[in-house]
Amino acid sequence: MNSFASPQTLATLPVRPSVDDLYSRVLDAIFEQRIHSASRFTEESLAQMFGARRSDMRDVLTRLSHQQIIILRVNHRPRVAELDAEQTRQTLHARRLAEIMLVRLACQRPCAQDLKRLRTLVDNEHQCTERGRAIRLSGEFHLQLAQMAGNAPLAHFLESLVPLTSLAIAQFDLQQKEYCVEHMEILDALERGDAAKAQVALNRHLDYLEDLLLSPASVLGQNCAAG
Repeated sequence: MNSFASPQTLATLPVRPSVDDLYSRVLDAIFEQRIHSASRFTEESLAQMFGARRSDMRDVLTRLSHQQIIILRVNHRPRVAELDAEQTRQTLHARRLAEIMLVRLACQRPCAQDLKRLRTLVDNEHQCTERGRAIRLSGEFHLQLAQMAGNAPLAHFLESLVPLTSLAIAQFDLQQKEYCVEHMEILDALERGDAAKAQVALNRHLDYLEDLLLSPASVLGQNCAAG
């Protein structure tokens, strides 16, 4: 592309984030509750906030709406979704059904490159000190594991469930433990091809999420937030 700007000028211009990077940054902001269900924002205001093109922000919001994180309605501002207890319960039940099969499939076809990618993800999760990014990395572990299983329809199904679980954890500001310990147990079992132990670790992880999100105190908090 021809440009009348000098190389020195071009070098000092701000580099706009890619759509994938922008998606991660917006998701982190939602999980950190810097953008929440009561926030008033527009496509344009978010683009200015993140130093992005409006068209790129539109792509990000569309992606987040497909994941039911953002609600988009004609002639209305975008808004962050509010989850209720029943939606959370159904999401966790569907996750368990899908992930048990996915972890079994992943154990049947452990790939050194996939395992290395998962281990790097767990290391990053362990070192992360930012709540929003930590929640996102935790969800990313499960999505990467699903890709490793080699079943595209199941992996795609899980992609619609994990972000909602992450939003529930963030939205009600519940205490989150370090999931990377259980993730490491799952990873160790995957490396040995031990489907039984991987399934036990996964079930323990999902049990904890159910206790965290569906306890009476959590449900009361969700009802108050929704009402």
